[in-house]
Amino acid sequence: MNVIPSSSLLPSTPNLADFYVGDDPNPLIPPPEFAQWRREYSWAGALFEPKLLGASDTRVRLGFEGREMEAINLCSSNYLGLARHPEVIAAAQRTLAEFGVGACGSPILSGVTELQRQLEARICQFLGREATLIFNSGFGGAMGSIAGVLRRADAAMLDEYAHFSLLDGALLAGAKLERFKHNDPDALDAALRKHDGRRRLVVLDGVYSMDGDMADLPALCTIAESHGAGVLVDEAHSVLTVGANGRGVCEHHGVEARAGLYVGTFSKAFAAIGGFVSGSAETIDYLRFYAHTYGFSCTLPPATIAGLIAALDVATRDGTLRRRLADNASYFRTELQRMGLDTGGSNSHTIPIILGDNRPLLYVGAIEMRRRGLLLAAVDFPAVPERRLRFRASITAAHTRADLDEALDIIRDVVARGLGTV
Repeated sequence: MNVIPSSSLLPSTPNLADFYVGDDPNPLIPPPEFAQWRREYSWAGALFEPKLLGASDTRVRLGFEGREMEAINLCSSNYLGLARHPEVIAAAQRTLAEFGVGACGSPILSGVTELQRQLEARICQFLGREATLIFNSGFGGAMGSIAGVLRRADAAMLDEYAHFSLLDGALLAGAKLERFKHNDPDALDAALRKHDGRRRLVVLDGVYSMDGDMADLPALCTIAESHGAGVLVDEAHSVLTVGANGRGVCEHHGVEARAGLYVGTFSKAFAAIGGFVSGSAETIDYLRFYAHTYGFSCTLPPATIAGLIAALDVATRDGTLRRRLADNASYFRTELQRMGLDTGGSNSHTIPIILGDNRPLLYVGAIEMRRRGLLLAAVDFPAVPERRLRFRASITAAHTRADLDEALDIIRDVVARGLGTV
């Protein structure tokens, strides 16, 4: 086992952005500096792709530093705790026995089951949308939806904190790309004016995955509408979890009719895999043939679809899980702030602990917390700005107050004391 230094990682330590382009004429050969970096800081690699020895639950069994251990899990997007819900498991098991393990073909040529049509109809009913398209990946659904509607002569206006799936969709389309200052209506207005005369699409997250704050949809939609631009909102982190009925930030802000496309994922609150896009019947039918991540990818397995239908039933039954999630998130965020920690603008169940440019604490602190039984995501540049490195906590409805208090004690000892706020 490598010896972990207490403070050898300095803010100037190389990171992934430094190895993005190599010098070798063969693009299959990574920059040699990358391999050197991986060797020198191999001890830090234990933070990424943690070895899970059980279900992704509120407490998870890990293989770490050559031993098996239990840790409080603040890395899971199982926001409503549905991954092991008995109704969800039972529905998937029944369907698995009937349909087998896979769909074994793309939807356009190999077909879709009646179960998938039921899921599409249920999502339409839930969101009040005319049509829905199901993807086998949330990332692919977001990327494919944008690439499916934009062309090279068009322009995409992305919030600077928009998810990589949205950015990759605009890049894949070859559209003119403008990234405007986070949640800033004036910056969006200027970006739209710059591309006056083009077809334009404004691309926003509902809840931003690294900051946990919500898009200012009323103001941003007003600006988009004043320019005649379309609006796509990715509710990956907010579907089933935000809004009076769980319909996301669009519902929370009362702008559901103003977002032309609603993108969501099944890998977070739905606790499975896949994604979807909902909108008008005409737009969704167009995407059926032009979103290549739909037409040229395998359909979701029927057992997964059955589990998703059951998850939607449980999540929308009475709102109990959604309220418990909000209570847990509010408690955890308040306690972090009492320690003097910076939680940014988070007002959701995704809560950053911003460290500035303190990369030593990011890495050494994350490993120390892992050793003490806390699985907390360490997020480095370029996933977040260089001077806003952070830990990210994902709170769920299934966490008990004891889980949260134990996690807070560890964070106080390692992070708050490391920053000198307590």
